Amino acid sequence: MEIGSFIKLQRVKQGMTQEELAEGIVSMSYLSKIENLRAEASPEVVSMLCTRLGIELDSEKNITVKEKCEQWFNLLFEVNDKKEIIEKYNELNELMTMIRSDSYMLFEIHKIRYFLVLGEIDNALKQINSLNEVSSTFDSLCQYYWYKFRGNYNSVIGEYNQAMRMYKIAEEKLKHIHISEEEIADLHYAVSITHSKLLNALEAIEYSNKAIDVFQKAYNFIRCAQCHIVLGISYRRIKMYEKAIKHYNLARHLGELNKSKQVIQLTNQNLGYLYATIGDSKEAIKCFNEVVNNEEIHLNERLIGITNLVKEYYKIHKHDLAKQAIEQSKVLLKELPKNHVNYKFYDYIILTYQYVIDERSDEFISLVTEDFIPFLQKRKDYLNLILFSNMLGKHFESVGRYKDSVKYYKLANLTYEGVVNL
Repeated sequence: MEIGSFIKLQRVKQGMTQEELAEGIVSMSYLSKIENLRAEASPEVVSMLCTRLGIELDSEKNITVKEKCEQWFNLLFEVNDKKEIIEKYNELNELMTMIRSDSYMLFEIHKIRYFLVLGEIDNALKQINSLNEVSSTFDSLCQYYWYKFRGNYNSVIGEYNQAMRMYKIAEEKLKHIHISEEEIADLHYAVSITHSKLLNALEAIEYSNKAIDVFQKAYNFIRCAQCHIVLGISYRRIKMYEKAIKHYNLARHLGELNKSKQVIQLTNQNLGYLYATIGDSKEAIKCFNEVVNNEEIHLNERLIGITNLVKEYYKIHKHDLAKQAIEQSKVLLKELPKNHVNYKFYDYIILTYQYVIDERSDEFISLVTEDFIPFLQKRKDYLNLILFSNMLGKHFESVGRYKDSVKYYKLANLTYEGVVNL
């Protein structure tokens, strides 16, 4: 990172004005030129500015910090121990306030990924906004991670088209930098996930296969398992069910070998979707229960499992069991922060099925028409939009409101056609 950009970022972080930093060292206008890379400061001026900022210029310590950064960067995956990630972050964050390191900007950019791994979405956005002002000074390596992690952020908040745009820019940056094959494979995996979210099955298969080839050579079996899950989802969507089950079973086997409960239950979740799709409710319910009853996995995954159980029990007219699942889902939802990206989604599903099962027709219609369907449209959640539009259409048909029924059947059909033509 250019020293001018480094000084500017540190000054802003410390809440210091240009006047306060420049006083007795250089003029304020000259400091502005240094910070905006329009003038090159002498070593003496740089030393004085860094001293005022409380930052050391020590090449030996810089090497140590660089090594610690590399170790921390490699930990920033959801499957790794959060406690260790946080401890190393706190250590590095303290060092970075005292030492001028060549890794400083990479550390600041990787904070975006760090906050996303911890589920701190608002902090990730704050970090993106704080770096925007200096992003034009990034070198090619920093630009690569800048666009990749912005893609990660967009993906987490459900903006998949924007995520894909960010990932494609990051992919272009690969032509100008030298990074490990596993890092490239991680980008390809992120692209495959995004294609999967956008229902681009063939593209998801292409990028998953690119990633899995590298992860296999590196004996990174957890990442291989994640790729197998994406392949399973993609083959399910193009109705190649036997091939989908094969990939899910490979993922579960690798998860068991590595004792990864997250991978095992993610596999069960997706096997549940597959069995629900082909009409095998018994197997679907069995898979979803595996997820719900495992208290060691992420709360978000358990909520996905329990809401899928509600859907499946309702579909096969086991309303008493659906009600039990609804009550269980309410208990789980209380543990999820209300600002979580999926909180409203789960809440709407729970209330929708509660109202329809209890025959609270007015509340059901009001919730789905005024809140849930607009919410799904905004999120571009086409599959659930089809499901709940059809559900509403069927309800209107059952009470003789045929004009409204046609309206929502039409919405479901148009959404389906849009998905097919994506």
